[in-house]
Amino acid sequence: MMAETIPKIRIMKGAEPDLSAATYQIHDESHTIGNALRWMLMKNPKVEFCGYSAPHPSENHIQVRIQMYDKLSSLTALLTALTDLDSLCETVENAYDISLRKDKYEKWEEKS
Repeated sequence: MMAETIPKIRIMKGAEPDLSAATYQIHDESHTIGNALRWMLMKNPKVEFCGYSAPHPSENHIQVRIQMYDKLSSLTALLTALTDLDSLCETVENAYDISLRKDKYEKWEEKS
């Protein structure tokens, strides 16, 4: 018997038919991505409201509420924000790797 596959992102009940306002459940994530994703979404001037919650520490998901201006799709905004956040993380990782290769960073040694 195969285990049930849980979708990474699920649209919760109560979403507007045009998805201009919806709550998304993101499985297997926490405040770490919730806060960064909310920040990225709020950079979008077409997003009217965005908030997230992690219902309980024992629950392995977060919920993100997105409301858009002008009946635009919150799903499109969410997917764009995830792509932009991924690009930002890649940029930071590349800059970090370059810095390590140049060996120009502060080194600290603990004295016993």
